[in-house]
Amino acid sequence: MKKRILGQNGLEVSALGMGCMGLSFGYGPATDKNEAVKLIRSAYEQGITFFDTAEAYGIANEELVGEALQPFRKEVVIATKFGFKEGIVAKGMDSRPENIRAVAEESLKRLKTDVIDLFYQHRVDPNVPMEDVAGTVKDLIKEGKVKHFGLSEAGVTSIRKAHAVQPVTALQSEYSIWWREPELEILPVLEELGIGFVPFSPLGRGFLTGAINADTKFDSDDFRNIVPRFTEENRKANQKLIDLLAETAFLKQATPAQIALSWLLAQKPWIVPIPGTTKSHRLTENIGGATVDLSQKDIQAIDDAFAKTTIQGDRYPSHLQKAVGN
Repeated sequence: MKKRILGQNGLEVSALGMGCMGLSFGYGPATDKNEAVKLIRSAYEQGITFFDTAEAYGIANEELVGEALQPFRKEVVIATKFGFKEGIVAKGMDSRPENIRAVAEESLKRLKTDVIDLFYQHRVDPNVPMEDVAGTVKDLIKEGKVKHFGLSEAGVTSIRKAHAVQPVTALQSEYSIWWREPELEILPVLEELGIGFVPFSPLGRGFLTGAINADTKFDSDDFRNIVPRFTEENRKANQKLIDLLAETAFLKQATPAQIALSWLLAQKPWIVPIPGTTKSHRLTENIGGATVDLSQKDIQAIDDAFAKTTIQGDRYPSHLQKAVGN
């Protein structure tokens, strides 16, 4: 797989990364540990060198990633995150310097490593000055416990404040064909400052794969049950987006998921999407998205079609808006 560079300090990663959250958090029952380890190792064998986890995804998630990647630790980049009280989203933010340090120490143990390649602030903490957050990570970098600093779902002001203290290597935020808000202010600032962009949910939490329709039933503890965009009515209304992707996919002899990923990769050379999956055939399908070549004409046709489309439903339920952003 081709490589891309995040940030100005030369963090080289595969053009597509792997989001590991769904293996044990957010999308129903956790994947069997042995199967999850096998899947992560298969991703590496197929060219992926960039893996994403977080304290907030549960202790098991970081431990899983650490165990799976230990045999080839030096060949991969592991990203994890800090920023919630006791690592639990529902308890609110906590980016106090002492908590950042505590999380770093625990993550190092769980990931079975002596350095965290990319350490993100999971969400901006309004109660802690960004300068203190960036300063703490800067110290961890000096101590050799962290290599690169990242932010997640941060706004322009926070990005600039952080970058002035410690260069930000990457911003991780939601971005896909059906969530285009980063194009308004975020992408221009990242380009100006030389910061890489790591889109999470690049497949619209599975919707852009075409495998979900109005009749789909999610597991009882699947996060999408409470997401407005995934109500039965909104799934039915948003189906036309999949139909549009399917048209392009047919012409390119690809799948809707591959078109969605190749569209993201075509936006900027410093964008690295991190689709997640629990299925080996979906992993291989996603990786194939990195080889689909979309022309400017293809991209314009997709953009023109989507410009005439209104996405139905918010991306988060109202009670989580404050904790996770828009």
